[in-house]
Amino acid sequence: MKFLIAILIGALLSFAEGCSSGSSPTGSNSSGNTTKNSGTNPTEKMEDVPASVKAAFPNAQSFTKQHKDISAAAIAEIEKDTGAKLPDKDHHSYLAFKTENGARKQIGAATIVKAGGKEIVVVYENKEGSPFINEVRADGVPAPFLAQFKGKGHDDMFRIGADLKAEGVNDAVAKAIAEAIRVDAMTMQSLYGAAHTH
Repeated sequence: MKFLIAILIGALLSFAEGCSSGSSPTGSNSSGNTTKNSGTNPTEKMEDVPASVKAAFPNAQSFTKQHKDISAAAIAEIEKDTGAKLPDKDHHSYLAFKTENGARKQIGAATIVKAGGKEIVVVYENKEGSPFINEVRADGVPAPFLAQFKGKGHDDMFRIGADLKAEGVNDAVAKAIAEAIRVDAMTMQSLYGAAHTH
């Protein structure tokens, strides 16, 4: 009996140690992508969130910064479909939350991509289990150009001159931005989107 009690106490101490070490749970979705949540305290996370992301969610009370590893299969598919190279297999996103009626509710997600010498904040919303672009923000880029991305998702092509107009943006910069956002939209679908068929 004493032996059994000693084993139970040891197991409880190991569990408590794991919980207090600040380590985050790691999981994966059906695509084999791995999630690594950063930290567990939303107030600490606010300090790590870029001002440009906070500005996109003025009503957010907390953020969770996520790192997800994109699977080799997903990378190959995205690069084949876009003709572009993924900048990194570790994808970063910021999930925004607010509290309503005592419950914490996600109000959106944002990513930061770099293209054409610009830092671009892409704000996503969930529609029928898939991330769709709600807004794109970038300093020094005309609003009419950025507004064209609203409502687009992973199935859209983002071609300048066909799906999108340059709207006063240099063609090379417009193409670079559109390509980076398309890669990000496809990555978000791979990491967060529900499985579906076309």
